[in-house]
Amino acid sequence: MTKADIVSNIADSTGLTKKEVATVVNQFFAQVKKALSDGEHIEVRGFGTFKVVKRNQRKARNPHTGAAVIVPQRKVPVFKPSRAVKEEVAR
Repeated sequence: MTKADIVSNIADSTGLTKKEVATVVNQFFAQVKKALSDGEHIEVRGFGTFKVVKRNQRKARNPHTGAAVIVPQRKVPVFKPSRAVKEEVAR
């Protein structure tokens, strides 16, 4: 499913135009990205939580040469689905 599919489905079920729905969906994604880049924790009740976690520096190996490579410390976004979402997917 793509963002366009989401916009189309919401527009069909609400009666709003696709342009209006696309604006709302784009603004939602923009707000999520901004909050995560600011290090904020986002909780959407009944859906899940978005947060940023810090991955420590580690050693890895180049599979082609076998040489050791240092992977630097970094921040990564993670999503944890709610129990309701997990149960719906498990059906």
